[in-house]
Amino acid sequence: MRGAGMPEGRSVLGSLRNGREVVVEGGVARLPDGSGFAGSVCTMDRAVRTAVAAGIPLEDALRMASETPSKILGTSHRRGSVIPGMDADLVRFDSSLNVRMTLVGGEIVFGG
Repeated sequence: MRGAGMPEGRSVLGSLRNGREVVVEGGVARLPDGSGFAGSVCTMDRAVRTAVAAGIPLEDALRMASETPSKILGTSHRRGSVIPGMDADLVRFDSSLNVRMTLVGGEIVFGG
């Protein structure tokens, strides 16, 4: 959803034209009337940190954040693994698993 990684406040779940308004607070999207959850706003780097903190080995957490989604999305022939011929979409983390650099198609788009 559009709220992922966005500051707290109002956002829209679904299309901007026909979507549903949500309120993002405390890293969670809720319906404006507070009657229920509307989805996660967790970023992928946060998901990796959370998985590792829960005891999942780093290698498995990284696979869950890369290879698994690429298989689900049908892009595993281009993304999700670090092998010759792939798109070279890569992330460099620091020791606390914060993103320090992002490459898309082998080009630095963040950090450096």
